[in-house]
Amino acid sequence: QAQLVESGGGLVQPGGSLTLSCSVSGFTLDYYVVGWFRQAPGKEREGLACISSTDGRTDYSDSVKDRFTVSKDNAKNTVYLQMDNLDLDDTASYYCAGRGVVLFTLCTTRASDYDVWGQGTQVTVSS
Repeated sequence: QAQLVESGGGLVQPGGSLTLSCSVSGFTLDYYVVGWFRQAPGKEREGLACISSTDGRTDYSDSVKDRFTVSKDNAKNTVYLQMDNLDLDDTASYYCAGRGVVLFTLCTTRASDYDVWGQGTQVTVSS
């Protein structure tokens, strides 16, 4: 059974940066796709970015593709979300989610494509 644990959230000023981590256990990342999502109070969950199994190809939503970068460290079985130039609208709870797959499976930013979710980490952008 896979387990995902996010960390790295916190308070950051507008224009600042933050890196979230998603530690994956139960699967190696060669056989796992991971997506990043967020949900703000009163808003729907939003898919942000994802990273594919094996070769690490990435995909981003239009709202973050110029500011966020997803990466992974297979040795640490951890996926990262580097967030730059944060603004007030980025305030939300951030979640990583995963799904076991075969080699070279492309990821998506659709929440319905993932079956294991982390508990979330809060990111607050405020001056």
